[in-house]
Amino acid sequence: MYPVSPLIVIAAVLALVPYFWAGFCPANFTARMRGLPLVAQMLLPSILCAPYALVSIDRGVFSARWLALYAILPVAMAASLRLSGLIHIKSNWPEWLVLAVLGLAVDLRWFEHAWPAHLSVFNKVLLLDAGIYAFLAMRELDGVGFDLRLRVRDILIGLREFLFYFPFALGLGLALGFLHPHAFGSLGAVALKFAGAWIFTFFFIAVPEELFFRGWVQNLLERHIGRSRALIATAILFGLSHFNKRAVHFNWRYVLLAAIAGIFYGRAWRRDRRVAASSFTHATVDSVWSLWFR
Repeated sequence: MYPVSPLIVIAAVLALVPYFWAGFCPANFTARMRGLPLVAQMLLPSILCAPYALVSIDRGVFSARWLALYAILPVAMAASLRLSGLIHIKSNWPEWLVLAVLGLAVDLRWFEHAWPAHLSVFNKVLLLDAGIYAFLAMRELDGVGFDLRLRVRDILIGLREFLFYFPFALGLGLALGFLHPHAFGSLGAVALKFAGAWIFTFFFIAVPEELFFRGWVQNLLERHIGRSRALIATAILFGLSHFNKRAVHFNWRYVLLAAIAGIFYGRAWRRDRRVAASSFTHATVDSVWSLWFR
């Protein structure tokens, strides 16, 4: 069991507060942030360096260089999107620049070696917080649908897309040797394991990825190339983001199946433009795979 200290717990709370506040009370989050003076709005995300400071001090790996990065990068992202709105930049290059930095930093693990073993998950959460603040509070990008209050309709849409995708994934995955079926076990144990896996996957894998790829990337692409092309382009990007998952070299099987999954995740999101719906599909797919087909 990895030891958890009070400083680690405090750091986790500080990192999760912006995520859950924005996810469950999006209007309140935006209103509170936009109610601050302009300079305060742009400087506020510098506090995202606090979790790094607490974790690194607790584990004896503190670096002023990494502290500066986690203080400055969120401010640069927030300021660029806030100022682009103030001066009415017609193109979306500030948004694409922020998305490129976020996507590459997470996918290529640029900053993970700043963290001690087993705690690099903080990096992903802090970058997610920075992106949420920049796009939700500063840019006020419309049509994102970042609202984690699951509705019955979200569940029905998410379940529908899962049922549409599953036959493709099962047939192709088995044919490619990517899926490897496992025994299901007793009903009670299965239900408990699935519930735990689903909840964790929903909040810490599905929602961050769906917010990025559907709420931000697909949303912005639709404005330039239309709904159908945006759906396909985003699915391809989503697939490619899995190139280095569970393999030393380019994992083309994972890329292919993830790209196909991205079509169904994108369909779930664009039905009502709700990240919760596509995250439901995503979490269900990942949970079924991790428990019975990995």
